[in-house]
Amino acid sequence: MDSDDKNRGGAGGVTRRGFMQIIGTGAVSASFAGVAMAARPEPAPPEKMIPAENTVKIRLHVNGAKQEVLAEPRWSLLYVLREVIGLTGTKEGCSRGECGACTVLIDDIPRYACMTLAVEAEGRKITTVEGLMNGEQLGPVQTAFLEEDAYQCGYCTPGQIMSVEGLLRKNPDPGLEEIRTAVSGNLCRCGAYKNIFRAGKKAASLKTK
Repeated sequence: MDSDDKNRGGAGGVTRRGFMQIIGTGAVSASFAGVAMAARPEPAPPEKMIPAENTVKIRLHVNGAKQEVLAEPRWSLLYVLREVIGLTGTKEGCSRGECGACTVLIDDIPRYACMTLAVEAEGRKITTVEGLMNGEQLGPVQTAFLEEDAYQCGYCTPGQIMSVEGLLRKNPDPGLEEIRTAVSGNLCRCGAYKNIFRAGKKAASLKTK
């Protein structure tokens, strides 16, 4: 009997020689993948992709302050908020309007910042999660999320908060189903929905105080 046959893990098992071949192949593949990734050039920052003369000056009204920026017409509002203005509370998740992590308010209506061009938002009132605070003090919706433990990893939380804020600006006393509908466009990968709904109700009561 071949010594390798003695090392089979039962019928249909893998021999020691076969196992080593599999491991070796995997290591080589990983090595080649690493070389390929190392050789791949880093993408140029968006601001360097086209000449500066092709940018446009836009005036944004963000969290009560006027912001004048130079932007390419193709830049998303999400990119401008985070990378140009420096408001990083708005998160980049999917970049294709599926997760809701980038939700902001535009004229008090929740919108995906990743699917909105910055030039589209010119002259309109933009509110990000930072704009809900009073100095260093949390706003009512932020406080409700904290007290109701309505998050786990917290990455989706800014978008969830903005969706609830948008609902409460439209309807100060929503029912549970209205809260569920309001955050239906916000994906929580941790599954904290029950606490999010509870936070929505608590936020409504805090806002009326």
